Amino acid sequence: MKIKRKIGLGIVLLGLVASISWFLSTRNFDVLQPKGQIAEKQLDLIIFASLLSLIVVIPVFALTFFIAWRYRASNHKAKYSPDWDHNRYLETIWWGVPLLLILVLSVVTWRTSHELAPSKSLTAEKRPITIQVVAMEWKWLFIYPEQKIATVNYVEFPKQTPVKFEITSDAPMNSFWIPQLGGQIYAMTGMSTKLHLMANEEGEYNGVSANISGDGFADMRFIAKSSSEADFDKWVTTVKTSPTKLNSTEYAKLSVPSKKVPASFYSNVENDFYQTIVMKFNLPTLETGSKQPEKENDRADQNYSGGHH
Repeated sequence: MKIKRKIGLGIVLLGLVASISWFLSTRNFDVLQPKGQIAEKQLDLIIFASLLSLIVVIPVFALTFFIAWRYRASNHKAKYSPDWDHNRYLETIWWGVPLLLILVLSVVTWRTSHELAPSKSLTAEKRPITIQVVAMEWKWLFIYPEQKIATVNYVEFPKQTPVKFEITSDAPMNSFWIPQLGGQIYAMTGMSTKLHLMANEEGEYNGVSANISGDGFADMRFIAKSSSEADFDKWVTTVKTSPTKLNSTEYAKLSVPSKKVPASFYSNVENDFYQTIVMKFNLPTLETGSKQPEKENDRADQNYSGGHH
């Protein structure tokens, strides 16, 4: 009878493992399919932490089922030991092992927090490209200061090229995230945070908002496309022919809250447009004699540099 129960329990466990494996294989989890240098290292960290946690998780679940079965009310053979309240050897194990795991995770977290810091530039043969990001209600505005163009809910960049995202908000606090390329980082009014990413190959990746910001949050999505350098140059040339220019008048129209906004393109962006958006929330502090906005922005980069994790 005991053998049949063990076989039954084994079948249940195998079925559970098979079900979980099937579920994961049939779902498209972007964070488990990295296409960028940062995202690959983050996946390694996720796998390492998960496997390390199983050292505690598996014995705990196994003991839970064992104790529930062994000391069930109908099992009169189970030994009743009301005075057995502790065992130094067992307590050393169930306190010592978790403490050791926490110590290992602490060291790994400290090291990777510095290695994968969002504000840390990436090393590559190609010259980095700068893209400025503005979180709006409920859409994303991308400004290319060097190319003098802008887009809404669509961003393109060359593959194997470091991309420096400068991120702010002209709406409620938000969070910028391209899961297959790297971690998220916050977008805040009056502040400019940095995020360095790089795509290893060509492709289109989902970009999302990772922070609830109102009624249109669920549809605040964009396409991030990694292309060849030649295709990127052609795309920039095409966008420059757009009849719509990004100026203060057009931006006022764009600032009106809207949902499910299709991709749109702007040519001839005014100089320092991004800085104007950031500074408009800092002007009152200048009038009252507070700290300069540049210092506030530098402090923001230090305080919110953990977005990769």
